[in-house]
Amino acid sequence: MPASNRIILSSDHAAIALRQAIAAHVVARGWEAVDIGPTSLESTHYPAHGEAAALRVASGDCRFGIVLCGTGQGIMMAANKINGIRCGVCADPFSARMIREHNDANMLAPGHARGGRRPRARDRGCVSLRGLRRRPPCGARGDDRGAGEIAAATIRDRARA
Repeated sequence: MPASNRIILSSDHAAIALRQAIAAHVVARGWEAVDIGPTSLESTHYPAHGEAAALRVASGDCRFGIVLCGTGQGIMMAANKINGIRCGVCADPFSARMIREHNDANMLAPGHARGGRRPRARDRGCVSLRGLRRRPPCGARGDDRGAGEIAAATIRDRARA
């Protein structure tokens, strides 16, 4: 299957069930889910999982990525360390859509635990899929400069290094 139809998923150990539910949702919508784990409930640290998924998106092996940890914040930060990745935390359909449209996100990081409550897959991860697929980024339509300005800042930062 071409990379344009592949979505990579990864998480920390606490989000395995939610990640698997999201993977099933991805497949049901005609996409290939590339689930890189973990598969054990043994404690793992989210940075390695965020980085591994981000590397697959950055390489072109997968078009999009969905990564999960408790709040989404930590795994998002780890993914964003990889050149070419634009990952944002999303908690609802609106934020998922806006992250994609206005920031050209290629990865989303819904948290799996909010205020001690465990969300249903439909409330978190599947929202992310809709956000990724819905529309092309605004910059591609010529009506938003935000994604271009983020890319320019990245280039300036690399030039300073």
